[in-house]
Amino acid sequence: MESQTGTDSWQAKAKGKRDAVNDLIPKEWRFTSPIPSAQEQRDVTGEYIWQFLTDREVEITETDAVDIVKQTTTGQWKAEEVTKAFCHRAALAHQITNCLHEILFDAAINDAKKLDKYYAQHKSPVGPLHGLPVSLKDQFHIKGVETTMGYIGWIGTFMGKKGTGREKVFESEMVRELRNLGAVLYCKTSVPHTLMSGETVNNIIGYTWNPKNRNLSCGGSSGGEGALIGLKGSPIGFGTDIGGSIRIPAAFNGLYGIRPSAGRLPYEGMANSMDGQNSILSVVGPLSHSPASLRLMCKAILSQEPWLHDPLVHEIPWRDEQEQQTIDLIASAKTGGTKLAFGIMKHDGTVTPHPPVQRAMDIVVKTLEKLGHKIIEWKPPSHKRGNDICLTTWRYDGGANVHADFALSGEPVADQVALAYGTEPIDEVGASKIARTNVEKREYQKEYMEYWNSTKDLTGTDRPVDAFIMPLAPFTAARPKAYHYYGYSTIINTLDYTSCVIPVTIADKSIDVLEKDFRPVSEQDKVVSGSYDAEVFDGAHVAVQLVGRRLQEEKVLALAEHVGGAVKASQ
Repeated sequence: MESQTGTDSWQAKAKGKRDAVNDLIPKEWRFTSPIPSAQEQRDVTGEYIWQFLTDREVEITETDAVDIVKQTTTGQWKAEEVTKAFCHRAALAHQITNCLHEILFDAAINDAKKLDKYYAQHKSPVGPLHGLPVSLKDQFHIKGVETTMGYIGWIGTFMGKKGTGREKVFESEMVRELRNLGAVLYCKTSVPHTLMSGETVNNIIGYTWNPKNRNLSCGGSSGGEGALIGLKGSPIGFGTDIGGSIRIPAAFNGLYGIRPSAGRLPYEGMANSMDGQNSILSVVGPLSHSPASLRLMCKAILSQEPWLHDPLVHEIPWRDEQEQQTIDLIASAKTGGTKLAFGIMKHDGTVTPHPPVQRAMDIVVKTLEKLGHKIIEWKPPSHKRGNDICLTTWRYDGGANVHADFALSGEPVADQVALAYGTEPIDEVGASKIARTNVEKREYQKEYMEYWNSTKDLTGTDRPVDAFIMPLAPFTAARPKAYHYYGYSTIINTLDYTSCVIPVTIADKSIDVLEKDFRPVSEQDKVVSGSYDAEVFDGAHVAVQLVGRRLQEEKVLALAEHVGGAVKASQ
């Protein structure tokens, strides 16, 4: 496409949108001096960002979501004060990392005032999330602001279309439910255009950086959520995941994040790429600082009976009994009774994890062994087979959908996205190919399921393994333009298993050294290992993922709480 000039150019439209959002930050919350470079200030979490906040704002924003609602639902804390504190910290986070697409601070403060008024009148909360600020990935439609999903061609439209009557008034199903529960919605967070990248980059806001180590990516595609919650500019937020997009930002930012199975939480009315590709569905789930906060949010949403408003949601309320069975197993293990059993996969046969990730896996294994749990080596069907299926589904339409959205403005495709979709569409696959892929996926899921069942003969608990644990990515966080392998995350999407990220440790250049006699097992392995530099990754968060079977969200969160708590206590 020919380059445009003047106010019609994609560059001018991007700048106009970027400036309009930044102008919504109150003047008293703007930095008056340049932000130090990553070389000068690698880590901007904790004490660095505290210096720009009052002691009271620090107290509020350092509080976990579960403990916030204990205060706001009992009238101990005012929703308005809590909301203002998180708006301030979110504004700072955005100026440091480029993590916001939309700012709703004024609307949020007004909503918070209404919640305070309701509590004063009724002496009870609106719902279990009364006064809790919640951030949302820029796929959710919220009245009063746009959804660009990082596309310049979507600015001033409803998902690229004008005159729909939905512009800035339509709201996604989960947004309605969050409001009913008493949550306060105050910002929408950055994504890579198309959503199909483990780094967050687009031509509107640029690159979203990792606040713990600003040499590295915050992850993607829910990267703005990861950076914002990592900087505690949000206590909890929602992302989506079709290849790791909840789990990657959670891992890269030291958070817990759950990828539920498809159909557990409502996706109805959200923007997306490749909508209608149903072989492997994108799912929506929360990221936060604790499994307890994830449980709070999942239980709250399910209390709204989303299956009555989203035709793809299963009618499965929160199952206290499944959660309690897991808690009882954990308690029994602590007293010398029945143990838990975990599968451990340290290497998927294609790419070797970087040294900090290897060390994190070792920490988890040693912790589980110390607790007396049974450990078996996880030897499932080839993960490469499963990952090839996932990648095939992403390209059914040859990139027609995403390239049509790029063509609306003529903007260039980010290099990270071009890796999967090139710079122009290719031929679509036919119905026969789609059908064959669906059969391959079903057969692969069946084979994996039976492998899981077969572990009953190895555990000594008279049960198959309760979950398996493996890396979420081969690195602590990706270096810019160096996310060369997604296989550790995409395999879970092919299987549609429930997975929760567990933060484990921090990369340490003094001990996380690449073995001198390292021999790559594949060309991809050579490329990924070549990106490792102990100095560059020093100080980054390191995490793993705990994986349960389909629709086992209650069990997975209980296990993640147990394992994560034990790992933290061990250090």
